[in-house]
Amino acid sequence: MITIKLHSRNDQLWDDLPVAEISDRLCHQDELFWVDVVSPTPTDLRLLAEEFGFHPLAMEDTAKRHQRPKVDFYDGFLFIVFYAMETRDGRPQTVEINLFAGKNYLVTVHSEDVPAIIKTADRWKQRTPNLDSQGIGLLIYSLLDAIVDDYFPVIDDLTERIEDLEAAVFERFDSDAQADIFGLKKDLLAVRRILGPERDVMNVLVRRDSPVFGAETIVYFQDVYDHILRVTDAVDTYRDLLSSALDAYLSVTSNRLNQVMKTLTASSIILMSMTLVASIYGMNFVHMPELSWDLGYAWVLGLMLAIGLTVFQVFRRIDWL
Repeated sequence: MITIKLHSRNDQLWDDLPVAEISDRLCHQDELFWVDVVSPTPTDLRLLAEEFGFHPLAMEDTAKRHQRPKVDFYDGFLFIVFYAMETRDGRPQTVEINLFAGKNYLVTVHSEDVPAIIKTADRWKQRTPNLDSQGIGLLIYSLLDAIVDDYFPVIDDLTERIEDLEAAVFERFDSDAQADIFGLKKDLLAVRRILGPERDVMNVLVRRDSPVFGAETIVYFQDVYDHILRVTDAVDTYRDLLSSALDAYLSVTSNRLNQVMKTLTASSIILMSMTLVASIYGMNFVHMPELSWDLGYAWVLGLMLAIGLTVFQVFRRIDWL
């Protein structure tokens, strides 16, 4: 579905411009267009290519989806692949956004509604005066900044999950902690695979001259670049923490196993020492000492108990029991 999120002309906002008229009005530099496409059909993509004259390679990347974050420079426009992110069912979920940016237009294509796009459109509609003079560069910055700002709540949710895992490992020693650690590491890796290329995208926008926006916009893109660096550093730190937590979990497991083995070994030695006495007096010989002794039974039981207690005290002293 194609909708006009923003159409500014002479400081007036419109949202009922027919899509078929866009190509006739793109030459008017005093107009600013933001066209948003949700769940595009092949017909929608073909219409965009006809109205804006987008390169076939850019349209192919848009149709195939699941592209790596990137920025491509074409004649007269930029093609940017970026990802929005939010937490759903306790896990980070991403939505690919394809941006086509020209001198006086922005086209966004995505598979589902994105809160950052809605918030950015509402914010720009409240800034009607001098909207045209601010240019498409600031609109792109506002959208990318809103997308990146939504990363921070996702990182906060991941932080809470890491803290719960640390408590499960060090306080309760939850047997399911290992599976949770691997699941969280997988989520962090998925986030990191997006943040790394997006950092490169912003680095290109900051350092390379663009025909779409002027140098005055670069400082705004630098702000988005700094935010992505903060999120990337946080993800890298949490990955290291999870690796440490996994090592700690394995160490605790090994220590608990060693303690169990020591306890079993000590118990076996105590029983073997007591069984030695019982086995000696259980031999079927006729001539044995104490066989006819009235206190022989009590003597054997007492001897077995004394040996058991002595060995028990020895193991307690060396911290095996």
